[in-house]
Amino acid sequence: MSHPFLDANIADLVKQLTTDEKISLLGAPNWWNTNAIPRLGVPAVRMSDGPNGVRGSSHFVSTPAQCLPCATSLASTFDTELVHEAGRFLADEAKIKSSVILLAPTCNIQRNPAGGRAFESFSEDPHLSGILAASYVNGLQSNGVAATIKHFVGNDQEHERTAADSVMTERALREIYLYPFMLAQKLAQPWAFMTSYGRIGGVHIAENKRFLTDILRKEWGFNGIVMSDWFGTYSVDTAINAGLDLEMPGPPKWRAPALVTHMLSSQKILDSTLDERVTNILSFVQHQAKRNPEVVYGDGQERTRDSPQIRSFARMLAADGMVLLKNDDAILPIKAEKVKRVAIIGPNAKERVISGGGSAALKASYVVTPYDGLLVNAPEGIQIDYEVGCYAHKYLPALENLLTTADGKRGWTCKFYNHDENGNPTGDSIAEFVLTDTRIKLNDFLPAGLTPTWTIKLSGKLEVDKTAEYELGLTVAGRAKLFVNDKLTIDNWTKQRPGEFFYGQGTVEEKASINLVTGQPVDVLVEYTNTKPPEGPEADRSQPALMRGVRLGGCEKIDPDEALEAAIKLAAESDVVIIIAGLTPEWESEGFDRPTLDMPGRTNELIARVSQANRNTVVCLQVGSAVSMPWVNDVNAIVQAWYSGNEAGNSLADIIFGRVNPSGRLPLTLPVREQDTPAYLSTRSENGKIHYREDLFVGYKWYEARDIKPLFPFGHGLSYTGFSFENLTVSQVSTDDQPVMVTVTATIKNIGQVAGSEVVQVYVTIPDKGLTNPKKQLRGFTKIKALSPGDSRTVSVTLDKYAVSYWDERREAWYANAGKYAVLVGRSSADILLEGSFEVHEGFEWVGL
Repeated sequence: MSHPFLDANIADLVKQLTTDEKISLLGAPNWWNTNAIPRLGVPAVRMSDGPNGVRGSSHFVSTPAQCLPCATSLASTFDTELVHEAGRFLADEAKIKSSVILLAPTCNIQRNPAGGRAFESFSEDPHLSGILAASYVNGLQSNGVAATIKHFVGNDQEHERTAADSVMTERALREIYLYPFMLAQKLAQPWAFMTSYGRIGGVHIAENKRFLTDILRKEWGFNGIVMSDWFGTYSVDTAINAGLDLEMPGPPKWRAPALVTHMLSSQKILDSTLDERVTNILSFVQHQAKRNPEVVYGDGQERTRDSPQIRSFARMLAADGMVLLKNDDAILPIKAEKVKRVAIIGPNAKERVISGGGSAALKASYVVTPYDGLLVNAPEGIQIDYEVGCYAHKYLPALENLLTTADGKRGWTCKFYNHDENGNPTGDSIAEFVLTDTRIKLNDFLPAGLTPTWTIKLSGKLEVDKTAEYELGLTVAGRAKLFVNDKLTIDNWTKQRPGEFFYGQGTVEEKASINLVTGQPVDVLVEYTNTKPPEGPEADRSQPALMRGVRLGGCEKIDPDEALEAAIKLAAESDVVIIIAGLTPEWESEGFDRPTLDMPGRTNELIARVSQANRNTVVCLQVGSAVSMPWVNDVNAIVQAWYSGNEAGNSLADIIFGRVNPSGRLPLTLPVREQDTPAYLSTRSENGKIHYREDLFVGYKWYEARDIKPLFPFGHGLSYTGFSFENLTVSQVSTDDQPVMVTVTATIKNIGQVAGSEVVQVYVTIPDKGLTNPKKQLRGFTKIKALSPGDSRTVSVTLDKYAVSYWDERREAWYANAGKYAVLVGRSSADILLEGSFEVHEGFEWVGL
């Protein structure tokens, strides 16, 4: 079937559009699609959330997907080729979800490890972030799917993110926060940019002409589309005139025909500006339709991929991102010749922790838990025992695996009901679904035909495999109540307490305890309504405007002291202890920042007490950023396992049992304590402003300048083998087009007993010319893969004008000083093994890319 739009002249097409059609193209019909113009054959294109997977176009009935490791894990690979392959992989995932746009990657800077979305961002370092973002974008777009690089720019924390003004110097803006976007634009040319929620210079980025037009389009040469973050548009004419092409999601709040037409008639928006925005949208849609006609003009269905090859890639990717922080007495890898009994302990061991929360979360097609992965992959002859030790959940664990419908299907039944004139459910249900999740989100889907207020009823049979007392929990954005065997068990309907659920628009989790017996299922019913709670002093939370949802959780009640003592006893009786701990999507998520770096509940106490019982303790941390480790000197091994996706358990087992030699390196500095972090006391919005007081000194640059010893430095990571660095050479070639072109070479040798991979990191020191600069800045890196024992390999890293330049505020341009530049080569920011230098004989300035 032919599609004339694919070869249409966009300028001619714009002339044929009515004003209302033009306006419709600048908004969306729903959460995930652009508007079509059927009269002219213009199709809609679909987008989906990333960045560690492709959820599809519904939170409510999600199509299961492959979950890849989070961005900090990808960055830990220091492997541009592997991240490129991850991008290609995600493009395939997008297309089977009938999407041709992925809302990823996130390349904001981790200035604060407690930031709610830190796990979504690659690194604290702008060079590493930019190079890996470019690799991700190139991989994705080489396979036909548009990257939407985000959040441009300064969305580095969640506190008051839609209002706060990020106050920073122009040097910090250019050298730290814009830098990764700039590198990605130079090296990969993303087809879309997403604006951040907040402001810089007092102006929201979504209506900031300086960023969207002057820097992005004119200075950097960007020619794709700029879209808002969801509900991140704040004006009609200002945003359109600034360069915001697409308001998301739909239906639009600001780009309704009546509003935009009024702006046109008053000449607050010119027809030529409207046509410019429309031209960008149509060019983008045509671009994506040409590359993916089978998707754009396809059946719109969403599917799930699975194969041994897919699982193998995800497993390898996750293992390559894990960082071995500590390995005293060579306790790892665990071998059957030395170890007979292994204790697995910890709150995350049997939980399905695969990603952080918020936009990055998705419904996984399958999950291998750490416990299952270690159990299945343990060498023959090793006995595995388990104790939970303590709980550490924020909300009680989801219950879908314990629920069945009346006719025996996995999950529970959801029925929608309209309301009568008194606001009560009436008649038969108007829609029915079987859901395999007890975390119900209704923000991006409602069935047709609903009255303005409505009710859903969720029902199923709950059956447990252990007779015990259980605790159930209900949290809601809206109003809800839980019935068990027709008895009202939890009321989160009449009186409500505001909480953090659903981006801060819901309640706290209300709880109740019940006794459950194996083989005796109970009927559970959750009734939810989108009506407001009763008026009065308890009605602190009005009906949320943007988010609707309800969450049912539950688990066996444990005696905290008894659980801890049981874990200590098992540890004392075992040869080696593996503790699986960390955070969860409820603790580390979009919508809020972590109040502390401490792990939740009694996790730190558990690790400390277990390590006293058995020094041969291996701590595996499922986290997206830094956590405090007060027990660091009491355990023999620590693995930073990150959020590793579907294959979390298998990939961890590969590291623990030595099937894979760890080669991950930290993309951020892990501090001894929160007070040591560069942005400490400067992460919250105060009077509408967030002050970036650390300026250029983000991450390792701060620790170096202040002579503060971190817990583990940026770039750190151990191996089961060893490497020597030798024969540094620094050669320089300059041309008119390339005023600086330096090649740094070194020879790396595997001096250990097993094959392994090493990361070579190249830092540059700018000569002191009266300006304060970091002592060293990462300006190049490369990864040597699978180097056999005794073998050596010579590697090279190229440095160009980016490696020597800083932003000169007086010139309003990049500038490189004449002088001697130090080259520092090592295996981390604190472990420099080789030093050299080169000269820039004449200073120069430049703008653009």
